[in-house]
Amino acid sequence: MNNVFLIAGNELRRLFKSPLAWVILATVQFLVAIFFYLLLSQYMQPASAGTGLTEVVVSGMYQISGVVILMVSPLLTMRLITEERRLGTIKLLYSSPISITELVAGKYLAMSVFYILILAMISLMPASLLFGTQLDLGQIASGLIGLILLTSSFAAIGLFISSMTKQASTAAISTFGVLFLLWIINIAGTNASETTAAIFSYLSLLKHYTNLLNGVFNSTDVLFYIFVSLFFILLTIWRLDAERTHG
Repeated sequence: MNNVFLIAGNELRRLFKSPLAWVILATVQFLVAIFFYLLLSQYMQPASAGTGLTEVVVSGMYQISGVVILMVSPLLTMRLITEERRLGTIKLLYSSPISITELVAGKYLAMSVFYILILAMISLMPASLLFGTQLDLGQIASGLIGLILLTSSFAAIGLFISSMTKQASTAAISTFGVLFLLWIINIAGTNASETTAAIFSYLSLLKHYTNLLNGVFNSTDVLFYIFVSLFFILLTIWRLDAERTHG
């Protein structure tokens, strides 16, 4: 377990030593702040009378945050394994006492911590509303948990794709393509049969996230994200273990 925390700490230090982490933190905060202001302005209009502040502003902000984080996630995860190959340190890791499981878990933990930092900064905006009004804390908690689970799946998918290539740019483009596909896959089943539509709908990252944003805390949605994360983590372990074994 100490190796996992050691790898996670090294990954975070390497991330924050580059300008990329700071640019992403600032960009995400800036974009979400703009949409937060627009949603708040929309809520203040007479046409929005009778709607809940939590539903319109906070849930709306968290939904937009999911899209923004999806767009920047490939930039965060693209170097997780490809950077080790580029620097030649992957061979040192393979020959060290650190297991492949510890290596993957450490890098995944580092990304999860970074995402939680992003979400903590984002959540300061709706938290500021508590000084002047009441919010549905249950719905906010459900939406925030949903966003944590969503970003955890982003990290797992990006980590796996990073393990499949030697080029960071290729990993970034591929990760964005996979995440975007899983985000809108339910649209593909609109004109399909009922069974196909149900399958595509279940595979959609957006559908499960929307349920949690609406305050519908269903174990099915939570387990879906946990399964996706574990599935891609295990695929990464299998991929790197095969690479170490066969050289």
